[in-house]
Amino acid sequence: MASFTSKFQSFSTPNTLRRLQISRRHVIYGVVSFAFVLALYNFLPAFSHAYHNEPFTGKVPLRPGKSQPPPTVPEDMIDWSGRANEVKKAFRHAYYGYEVYAAPMDNLRPVSNDGIQEIDGWGVTLYDSLSTMLLMELHDEFARALPVIEQQDFSKTLIFPPKTQEPGDHIAFDAHKAQFIPFFETVIRYLGGLLSAYALSHEFILLKRADDLATKLSGVFDTPHGMPAYSVNPLTGQPSNRTHTILAEMATFQLEYLYLARMTGKKEHHDRVTKVMDIIKHKTLVDTYGMLPTEWNVTTGQPEITGHLSVGANADSGHEYLLKSYLLSGKVDKINLELYVQTVNTVLSSLLYVSPRRGLLYVTDAAPINNATHQFEHLSCFFPGLLALGVHTLPDAAFDNESSPKAVSGNDADELKYYDWKELHLLAAQGLAESCYQMYEDEPTGLGPDVVLFDGGELWIRELKKWRQGGMEGTPPGIHAKKMTEVRHGVDDYGLLSQRYLLRPETVESMFLMWKVTGDVVWRERGWRIFQALEKEAKTSTGYSSLYDVTNPGYPLMNDMPSYFLAETLKYLYLLFNDKDLVPLDRWVFNTEAHPLPIFNWSSWEHKKFGIA
Repeated sequence: MASFTSKFQSFSTPNTLRRLQISRRHVIYGVVSFAFVLALYNFLPAFSHAYHNEPFTGKVPLRPGKSQPPPTVPEDMIDWSGRANEVKKAFRHAYYGYEVYAAPMDNLRPVSNDGIQEIDGWGVTLYDSLSTMLLMELHDEFARALPVIEQQDFSKTLIFPPKTQEPGDHIAFDAHKAQFIPFFETVIRYLGGLLSAYALSHEFILLKRADDLATKLSGVFDTPHGMPAYSVNPLTGQPSNRTHTILAEMATFQLEYLYLARMTGKKEHHDRVTKVMDIIKHKTLVDTYGMLPTEWNVTTGQPEITGHLSVGANADSGHEYLLKSYLLSGKVDKINLELYVQTVNTVLSSLLYVSPRRGLLYVTDAAPINNATHQFEHLSCFFPGLLALGVHTLPDAAFDNESSPKAVSGNDADELKYYDWKELHLLAAQGLAESCYQMYEDEPTGLGPDVVLFDGGELWIRELKKWRQGGMEGTPPGIHAKKMTEVRHGVDDYGLLSQRYLLRPETVESMFLMWKVTGDVVWRERGWRIFQALEKEAKTSTGYSSLYDVTNPGYPLMNDMPSYFLAETLKYLYLLFNDKDLVPLDRWVFNTEAHPLPIFNWSSWEHKKFGIA
């Protein structure tokens, strides 16, 4: 440094600088400081981008436009009622196969033509099919189910078969060795099925059996904080001792228990919901995570420290029920509403990505928030439908964005203030629904894989910012994705982590809701293509089966027909093609198993009895 400064010794200090008492050393330090700042500006653009406070100049209009491609046949020339009837035929084919070859066991194995026990051993396919039967006006099938339901003993379970079970092996009831049954699956399929069928048919026996079942399940809440355990013994009322639980399992019973409380007048059903919601509504959770964490501890009543955030497996319906609980009980629970909007905004600013080549919008999970896995699950394809439902049903005040929400992604969340949140939520719904459909169109079978892994990409909120700052030319990013054939050399943006297709409903669920909310017929057209693929690739002589490999048409099937295929997949396809508004979205709310429950308003005496604020 001495040699550096000595070179300046030969220069005389100007008189002006002397008068200002500025020495040569001041000049040297000034030049060095300026060079350092200039280097930061030129070589650390990401730093300056992340922390630069841009002046707010007003909200940006979003123009998603019509979905692509347009329908190939004019809508008024399509026989939609005929297509709905084709789905009805598919349901009858699958349910008849279950009745003949599998009942009273849980599910049909449609390749070997026998049954298998998978959940409670009470014949879950029958219960899960009730609301679909009623909406399709299949009165004979419904009439045959009622005596079975009336005689069901919910204290007994069927012993689960060993893995080596052969077709035709005898499986007997054993009331003295009742099995632990999973709370989550029992609530959404059995309890939800019974309550929805009661609401649609007014058969009182269905409400009575629903109340009986809830009584048998009540021991699951015998935990330190009233959080439901993973499972319960319906004979003894003993909850399982597993301390770890997930958001979907602990927070997906509000709809069923709130409606049961309303119909029976029993305060205990309402109180069980209140205890759990008091835990997950705690403000510090939102301040810390921006949304509800995925993993929880039943003993402590606290989230696990992993910080895992997701709207896919293990978490999906927990977020779904925030919106739907608010809607079901007359839009009175403002905290649920605020939690829903906060959750969505956190997802939009931190878990939504745009793929690098095709511009596919996808939602992933992260643990912690800045460590995205870039996995995209079929289960997550319920999310665009949920966004569309929120846009359609929530009051405009719910989307007030005068102040930027707190979100775990830091400065990225600040970009949200430039948009009308209602427009932004619908835009995200369209982009995600497009990607979910592309997962189907990309495969030779026409059916989508269960899990894919994307090749990175950029956060959607950052791509939106570039689009906004670049003059907002064209369609916003992540909305109209390129097909695989449009990408040079056919290089795709993702690989398959699980190439199975498990007859899942999430994509067609979102197509149904996108059609109801936007009126865009392209969603009906796409749903029809998916149904045609099901008929071609999944149908057997007795039902429909999951696929091992969506990339290989004609490959041997999995010998598995989950009950949700009849409860959800075929129901949403039927509603998508039916011109009648069988389940108006302003009067009904679907539980996560697609069982519709009627929206109600608490009476004044119920407010007092249940302690509703």
